[in-house]
Amino acid sequence: MKKTINIEGMSCQSCVNHVTEALEKVAGSVEVDLEAKQATVEVAGDVTSETLSQAVAGAGYTVVSIS
Repeated sequence: MKKTINIEGMSCQSCVNHVTEALEKVAGSVEVDLEAKQATVEVAGDVTSETLSQAVAGAGYTVVSIS
């Protein structure tokens, strides 16, 4: 299942790296777009939006929405 996460607080490539590393721990495929301030992830059915949100928050960023 693909999910798009809108993230607040990313401003540089280092931010992208932090978010990517955090999401890779819970999701399969991760692609982070700094300009759009979004991450697109491929997750197994048992990975919840809350799990993704906690991973991003743990890296120090705020999840605005997940779709």
